[in-house]
Amino acid sequence: MSQPPVPSPAPPRIFDPRRRLAVRRRAAGLRQRPDAARYLLDDMVEDVEDRLGFLRVEPKRALVVGDWSGHLAAGLRSRGADVIEADPAGLVGAALDEEQPYPLEGFDLIVSLGTLDTVNDLPGALIHLRRALAQGGLMLASFMGAGSLPVLRAVMLAADGERPAARMHPMVDVRSGAQLLQRCGYADPVANTRGLDVRFRSLKGLVGDVRAMACGAVLAQRGPVLGKAAYARALAAFDNATEDSRVTERFEILTLSGWKK
Repeated sequence: MSQPPVPSPAPPRIFDPRRRLAVRRRAAGLRQRPDAARYLLDDMVEDVEDRLGFLRVEPKRALVVGDWSGHLAAGLRSRGADVIEADPAGLVGAALDEEQPYPLEGFDLIVSLGTLDTVNDLPGALIHLRRALAQGGLMLASFMGAGSLPVLRAVMLAADGERPAARMHPMVDVRSGAQLLQRCGYADPVANTRGLDVRFRSLKGLVGDVRAMACGAVLAQRGPVLGKAAYARALAAFDNATEDSRVTERFEILTLSGWKK
């Protein structure tokens, strides 16, 4: 008599889904300011457009997730594509739970921008993406990868002193990204990373940009609030990292792509 299949263990709960949505909604409010940061998303959109042009992909039906600017969807529509927009927090188009099967399928192109770095089940999310593609469809996903925010990480470690707290996200590196694509059944998988360097005059400016772009911490286990002494250590560590009155912070953007054959 055959035994029933053993259920797969649930993925570890690294991120808090409710906090994740709250951070995205807060960022939407911060972006109403005229000087709000948007360079990460702009870079991702430009990169996707370059890739589609190089690959000569002209989708008839596309899904764009996480692009609150609407620029990518507008560009695809101008070339005749039927585009559906979605966001984890419902900020643009429909609300979408990326860790559940997608309600729609048959897309020639699915693009996910700046969202998959904070899902608890990344392999599952990539499988849902693949299943929502039509045969021959292309998936492109960009998000912050390993090596991002080294200055902020060092500043937070200095602030915590001898008792470091979990304040920064674990991030996927390019090798792990490529392995995930293969594991999730994508054809012709490609993973690559590129760096974006940004100069900051103050720790407040760096943290403000991180929040405005919804890159803030959404860990399930929050670190303690920084007290006055810890914040003073953070400011001192930031000042020690300055050159010509500014600090250069680095954002590593990991892009994963693959086809459904």
